[in-house]
Amino acid sequence: MSEVLNFYNYLHTIPEEGFQEFKTSVFLAEKLESYDYDVTRNVGGETGIIGIYDSGRSGPVVALRADMDALGHIIDGKHVSRHTCGHDGHMSMLLAAAQIIKEKQLVKRGKLKILFQPAEELGSGANSMIRGGAIDDVEYIFGAHVRPFEEAENGQASPAIHYASSCRMVIAFHGKPAHGARPHLGINALDAAAQAVNAVNAIHLKPTDNYSVKATRFLCDSGVTNAIPAKAVVTWDLRAQYNKTMDELCAKFLPAIEGAAASIGATVEVLDSFRIPAAELNDEATALLADSISSILGKSNCIDPIYTPGGEDFFFYTVEKPSLKAGFFGLGCNLRPGLHHPDMSFDTSALEDGVSIWIDLVERLLGE
Repeated sequence: MSEVLNFYNYLHTIPEEGFQEFKTSVFLAEKLESYDYDVTRNVGGETGIIGIYDSGRSGPVVALRADMDALGHIIDGKHVSRHTCGHDGHMSMLLAAAQIIKEKQLVKRGKLKILFQPAEELGSGANSMIRGGAIDDVEYIFGAHVRPFEEAENGQASPAIHYASSCRMVIAFHGKPAHGARPHLGINALDAAAQAVNAVNAIHLKPTDNYSVKATRFLCDSGVTNAIPAKAVVTWDLRAQYNKTMDELCAKFLPAIEGAAASIGATVEVLDSFRIPAAELNDEATALLADSISSILGKSNCIDPIYTPGGEDFFFYTVEKPSLKAGFFGLGCNLRPGLHHPDMSFDTSALEDGVSIWIDLVERLLGE
């Protein structure tokens, strides 16, 4: 047995949100240093950690990545941080594996890099690691995520999670204020925004392409009830299973809202636009994970690849460096009721499976 549960029981009690993982990163760095890894703190000027185990012999450079940040929730009217996406489990599995890998001297060739990445939930943590040079010399990179019970049962794992591309668009609609009794003298920003919502809902792509686009926030208030509002702000959530589909969706999105606004004389301003790429997984890396999962859990418990509309900033690594051989596995753990639910929980006994999969993978790539 590893120390994974000890690590989890501590990390679960110190949830810290994106780029605020101060206690978390200190704990992880100190543990890696105690195992005699060459540790770099504050990677990219943020809270990221890199631990290096160099065999001193020629061979591939392999990076294993775990995310560190917790989520913020409003519970009983108060903002609280909680690990409701399983990142505490991800860190614990990787740290426990790193400990055993070093104690048993399992890296016989090449170099192992342990990446503890901040701010996955913000979608900007991977880019901070990239800025800090985390993948400059990396040939293989792997990630992992605990999965809801609908996707994988306890004792099962998938060698591939095909995350979707996601995009947030925040759009301001500018009109002209006027008295409610004289609407002809104004331009109603609320009307423009409402027409834009309908215009976006009328976007149609190839039906067999998995995608969605929907308004998720609508803010408009003139301050009184008898005045024409001059500004409205709408947020949209766009998702597509493939990057090419997202390209097409985005290409149609802005003309739709601009046309809707212009039809009544309003104008459009893009306040925020942020896009996370879809998964780009490498066949060799996926096959290696399948072999490791089958070895640890049995071939029948190595389940099919998972396709999810969820996003994951891990794939900024492959956007930055397309030559990377990237793999990402999903671990079954009876996770309920779902990811990001304020009361999310999972069977922590599954974490030992994750530790074993990581160790097996490293032995396959960096062993003799």
